[in-house]
Amino acid sequence: MVDVTEKSETHRTARAHAFVSMSPDVIAALGNNPKGDPLVVARIAGIMAAKRTSDLIPFCHPLSLTHAAVDLTIESGGVRVIASVATTAPTGVEMEALSAASIAALTVYDMTKALDKRIEITDIYLLEKTGGKSGDFHR
Repeated sequence: MVDVTEKSETHRTARAHAFVSMSPDVIAALGNNPKGDPLVVARIAGIMAAKRTSDLIPFCHPLSLTHAAVDLTIESGGVRVIASVATTAPTGVEMEALSAASIAALTVYDMTKALDKRIEITDIYLLEKTGGKSGDFHR
């Protein structure tokens, strides 16, 4: 891991995006899933992933998050995932936001894959990050 001992703690935020592309038939069936509501389960899974990112990615620092949220929106082509994370720490939360968005998207996939094998997860990327020495980034 990179030594962040000398870095000052600042308020840091990050937002990440993912998209789960699926057919209109799968979208219509989201509310009738025998495993439960995929969007509710995906929201919880994404938040849990943000909290456990350092367990998933070997060189990520364990961070005490002050905020983690995952919003999922049904659209005509699938489900859009936006994950938001915040902390006050000497290192950023980009990986926590990206992990949250990715795991939420994977959870939607897992809960709907029986309906269609053509579901795709696309467009995983950082939307924005604030704080830290490198400054702010907005896509």
